[in-house]
Amino acid sequence: MAYEETVNRLRSSFREGKTRPLQFRISQLKALNKFVEENKEQILESLKKDMKKPLFEVELSEFSLLKSEINLALNNLTTWTADEHVSKNLVTALDSAFIRKEPFGVVLIISPWNYPVNLSLIPLVGAIAAGNCAVLKPSEMSQNTEKLLADGLSRYLDKDCFAVVLAGVEGTTRLLENKFDYIFFTGSPNVGRIIMMAAAKHLTPVTLELGGKNPCYVHDECDIKNAARRIAWARYFNAGQICLAPDYVLCSDHIKEKLLSELQSSIHEFYGEDPKQSPDFARIISVQHFKRVSALLACGKIVTGGQTDESEKYIAPTILVDVKESDPVMQEEIFGPILPILTVSGFDEAINFINDREKPLAAYVFSSNSQVSSCCVCDMS
Repeated sequence: MAYEETVNRLRSSFREGKTRPLQFRISQLKALNKFVEENKEQILESLKKDMKKPLFEVELSEFSLLKSEINLALNNLTTWTADEHVSKNLVTALDSAFIRKEPFGVVLIISPWNYPVNLSLIPLVGAIAAGNCAVLKPSEMSQNTEKLLADGLSRYLDKDCFAVVLAGVEGTTRLLENKFDYIFFTGSPNVGRIIMMAAAKHLTPVTLELGGKNPCYVHDECDIKNAARRIAWARYFNAGQICLAPDYVLCSDHIKEKLLSELQSSIHEFYGEDPKQSPDFARIISVQHFKRVSALLACGKIVTGGQTDESEKYIAPTILVDVKESDPVMQEEIFGPILPILTVSGFDEAINFINDREKPLAAYVFSSNSQVSSCCVCDMS
């Protein structure tokens, strides 16, 4: 009943037109920016408690992106909301012809735990800028950040137009029984299917930002050291808990040993002799996910890393070789600091390997051969 009351309260505000005026949208965006600025230390502390997120990573992936998005909206809102005049035809010759952008109404944002500030508030920026009311449901996995958002945002944003609800699986299921005018979800494909089924009952449009196994192909003709540094940085950032991270690497036998050596050097450069002691290496979000990711270490052969500590939810930056295509580590999104290296005979086999699998969210190619790079763009999907 509490969810229904919240949705009804927001819907009443939307129908009254409270969120439509440009000045209201601007004031709420500025209020959101103020929340971030005035609660920066509390946000840092909550992220540290949830995942031991390094300060640099928070600044780069949470604060910087969010503030950039807020400023983008504030600087362009007048242009975005202006009517777009269009040419007339025989049917509309006597009419005033223009396109007016309208808000959807009451939108639901369900955000994940891996970037609980960025992936909660950036969609909220869009909802506010478009003139919607919004219900934000942060992930219960990042419980300290979830509580901070719930307690803090209510003190800065209009309570009749915006709400944060705390819910686990059962609560979220009940929340989805309500009719929303738009749903924005970031998370796994399995949960995405549930969201889409719930939305279909009300014919609610959705945006599903889902993960996948992102391939990385390292061509023989490339700067292997540079490729290794970029791959290691992207794979082990946030302890691998990022939907855009490279999930596995394809390369030829010819460069495999050189690539492994450079990857090992990069891990040492970024995280020192013992990554567990590094202030720049995060932790796994929960014991449940720790156990899931740890089980994947049984696949193939560990050449670097492999150390774990359940009490700290720590899994070392790890590289696997001799992995089979049928191994669990190649059947699911890893979402942790493990990087399988698989060998292919060449470019054509790499492309076929990638295209034989589900479409990834991202794909990475390292090559100094422009023809190879162009073919990857054309042939991979």
